[in-house]
Amino acid sequence: MSSVHPVSALVSTPARKPAEPLRGIKGMHDVLPAQAAHWLWLEDKLRSLLSRYGYQNLRTPVVEPTALFVRGLGEVTDIVEKEMYSFEDRMNGDHLTLRPEATAGMVRAINEHNALYGGPLRVWQIGSMFRHERPQKGRSRLFHQLDVEAFGHAGPDVDAEIILMLRALWRELGLVEEQDVRLEINSLGQSDERLAHRAALIAHLEAHADLLDEDARRRLHSNPLRILDTKNPAMAAVVESAPQLLDFLGPASLQHLAQVRAVLDAAGLAYRLNPRLVRGLDYYNLTVFEWITPHLGAQSTVCGGGRYDQLIEQLGGKPAPGIGFGLGMERLLLLLEAVDKLPAPVGPVAYAVVPRVEDLPQVLPVLEKLRAAGVSVLMNAGGGSMKTQFKRADQSGASVALVFGPDELARSEVAIKPLRDASAVQSTQPLAEVQRWALQLLGP
Repeated sequence: MSSVHPVSALVSTPARKPAEPLRGIKGMHDVLPAQAAHWLWLEDKLRSLLSRYGYQNLRTPVVEPTALFVRGLGEVTDIVEKEMYSFEDRMNGDHLTLRPEATAGMVRAINEHNALYGGPLRVWQIGSMFRHERPQKGRSRLFHQLDVEAFGHAGPDVDAEIILMLRALWRELGLVEEQDVRLEINSLGQSDERLAHRAALIAHLEAHADLLDEDARRRLHSNPLRILDTKNPAMAAVVESAPQLLDFLGPASLQHLAQVRAVLDAAGLAYRLNPRLVRGLDYYNLTVFEWITPHLGAQSTVCGGGRYDQLIEQLGGKPAPGIGFGLGMERLLLLLEAVDKLPAPVGPVAYAVVPRVEDLPQVLPVLEKLRAAGVSVLMNAGGGSMKTQFKRADQSGASVALVFGPDELARSEVAIKPLRDASAVQSTQPLAEVQRWALQLLGP
C-alpha cells in the first residue's frame, strides 16, 4: 500500500534570501553610546553655564513653514537656494521645511505666543538642524546646534555679555584663548549704511568682473556682501581692495561698536576687528562675531552670531531687538577631541555578579535600594560562569564587583571586590544595611 504525501511536502521551499540591510541617510550620522557620553557631558556643561547667565530653555518644532525661512533668511542665501530640505505635506498641501537653523523658528515662537509681553527674554535650545550640502568632516546634512538668543535688549551691553559668556564656556572646557579659539568681531551697521556700502561694493566688483568666479557673478546684484566671504584665493586681491563697510557706518553704529569693544577690552579679552567678517544670513545688523579655531582645517568656525534688530518685526511681530549665536555641537566635540579635552569614559560604580538565577528575588531588591541611594549598578544578565561575569565586570569599567554568591547570600551578605584599586581589600557587607554601605561606595 503506497503512502500518500501532501502536495506541500513534495514541493521544495526556496531558500529565503536574507533581508537587505537598511542604512542611514548619507550625511546623517548615528551617535553611539560611547560618543553619546561626551554629548551628555557637554550638554550638562552648557545647561549649567546658561542657567548662571539667566537663560531659559525654549523648544520649537523641527519642521516649520517654508515661508518662515524664505522670509527670515533671505531668498538669495545659499541655505534657501540650495540647502533646505523642503517638501509638500500630502495631507493638506502645506509647504514645509526641516529647519536649517534655529533663530527663525525661535522668533516665530516668540511672536506667536506674545512672549515679550512681560519684557525682554533670554532663551536657548539644543536641537537637530538639516542642510543638504556635501558631507565632510565637521559638516553634515544632519547636525546639532546650541542656539542662544536674547530678545528685547538693544544696547551693546548684552552683545558684550554674550561674547564673554562664550569665553567662560571655553575656559570651563579647557580651551585656551588665542591658541585653541580666537574671537573676530565686526559691525554690519544699519540698513541705510549697508545700502550705501552695497552700491560702492557693486561698482568695485563690476570694475573687476573679469576676476570674479561664477558664484561671485551670481551674487553680484543679489547678495554682494557674501562675496567678501569667498574662499577662492584667485579673488583675494579683489576682496582685499573692496570698500569696507566700517567706512560707511554713521556715528550711532560706530558708537555701538566702540561700546562693545570697551567692555571686551576691560575684560581682557583679545579679539581681531575683521572688516571682512559677514554672516551668511540676511537678518544681521550691527555687532557680528565668530569664534574660530586653527585645529579643524577648513571648518574653522566653532560659533558665530550677531545682532538682528529687524527680524522679529520682519517675521510679523512687534518691533523688538535681538542678538544671539549658534554653536555647532559636532564641531565643538571635534575640537575638544583634537586638543584632548574630552573626559575619560565613566563606568558604573558597581557591577552585580549573580551566579544563580534563582537568587534574583533576593538580589534585585538590594540593587534597587543601592540605585535609590544614588549608586549606579550594572547587573549581570544572561547568566554565565563566575569567570565570565568577572570579565564582564572588568569590561564595564565598574569600580567594584558586588558578588552575590550562594555562600554570601546564605549569610545575608554581599562580597565587595575592588576592580580598579590594587591597594583596596575585599570586604563583606550585610544586606540589611544597604543605606550605610551605599554611602561608602559613593566615596567622600
